Amino acid sequence: MLSKPKKRKMNPMLLNVLLISLLVHVAALVIFGSWTLVKYVIPDEADFEEPPAIEEVEPPKEVKIEIKPPQKEQQQPLKNLKMKQVGNIAIANVDVDLPNMEESFTVSGGLGSGGGSGLLGGTSGSLGIGMSDVSVFGLKTRAERILFVIDVNRQMLTDGKGGLNSFKIVKDEITDMVGNLSAGTLFNVMLMDRRKSMRFKDQLVPAGSDVHQELIKWLAPINRDANNVGIASGPKSQLRSLTNHPLHKDVTGPQFGTRGNETAFQTQLALENGVDAIFMVAGYHKGFERISRRLTEKEEADWAQNIARPAYVKQLAAHEAEKPEMEQRIRNTLSEINKQRAAKGQPPRVLDARHGVYSNVRELGLKWKTEHPGHKPVKWLDDREVEKYFKDLVEEIYTNKQAKEPSVNVVLLLAKDENFSKDDESRLKRYVRFFSGKSRIIRGLNEIKSASSSKVTTN
Repeated sequence: MLSKPKKRKMNPMLLNVLLISLLVHVAALVIFGSWTLVKYVIPDEADFEEPPAIEEVEPPKEVKIEIKPPQKEQQQPLKNLKMKQVGNIAIANVDVDLPNMEESFTVSGGLGSGGGSGLLGGTSGSLGIGMSDVSVFGLKTRAERILFVIDVNRQMLTDGKGGLNSFKIVKDEITDMVGNLSAGTLFNVMLMDRRKSMRFKDQLVPAGSDVHQELIKWLAPINRDANNVGIASGPKSQLRSLTNHPLHKDVTGPQFGTRGNETAFQTQLALENGVDAIFMVAGYHKGFERISRRLTEKEEADWAQNIARPAYVKQLAAHEAEKPEMEQRIRNTLSEINKQRAAKGQPPRVLDARHGVYSNVRELGLKWKTEHPGHKPVKWLDDREVEKYFKDLVEEIYTNKQAKEPSVNVVLLLAKDENFSKDDESRLKRYVRFFSGKSRIIRGLNEIKSASSSKVTTN
């Protein structure tokens, strides 16, 4: 039989050791916990500084401002409002010398027609906004500042050129072209009667329908009546450029009725407008011709001695006495001619009258009883000297201002049987080549009618 195991009793000393160890740990835990609570959890008492003293400032005195309500403006009734096309608003005082940045302003991949890498095919210094295709009696170019020059002298109205009827076509050609220009294109029209001139506007103006109608009215009375031809009154035009050049006074024409001087004068007057393209419609043009120069002191003295001779004085007196009689013969002859023309439904005949009574006598085939004893001699400058003068002129007006040189184009109206030699034609062609332009010779009324090209030119 197995006996039950006896229960072991805990050693009293060990128990006391365990109890003492437990009490020591509890006490340590309480002390450490209290220190932690005081050190980190309970914050220190806040320390506040005394705020600075505030200085009292007396407020500004009260200012009363009276605000009045704005007065009501008089408003126009809506029915008076008008719309105006932008292209037709006249721009006052357009300065034709503004584009001085030519040659230094280009935009690649031009706008408009191609023809170069620059703006609008190499048109330097131009935005090309107002570029227009221009065609006058078949002569074409593209430009944005254009001057139309119309010869209104009697030589434009001679019978062989179509008289008053042909000049009406010329006016229509110019006005039609102006009516077909782009809205931004600047233009002007200048009438030339030997050394007298008259301009449509003082400066270039933008094209548009309003100014087009104004131009038609302005040109309408010009050479409409055979008894009122050309520019009847007004002083001779003055040339402004190259006044200190040795040839300047000679170009102005010291000799009465010298054709070369007049052509040179008209050319310079046109160039002084500062444009891109010039179109001349003329009844006489032989390009750069020789021009007459002023006589030297010795030549003047020789001439004075000649006209002082008794024989010269006597013949001149007889000739001058015959002038009134000759002028009456001219009127009678012309009256008979115009009666016959009226019966056929033709307009009155217009005489050249370039040299007054002398031109009329020659044109009508009349004869003097006493001829003139001799006019003042003419001394000439070579046409090459004249060409050099215009080279200097272009440099002053255009090249030195970095401006693009203009093209000059000439439409020459001749009678069917009018003499115009090969040398004359060669000089005309050299003239337009000098200005990078073109020329065309048109003979008689029928050719003038068929050559018209402005009406079909659009922009």
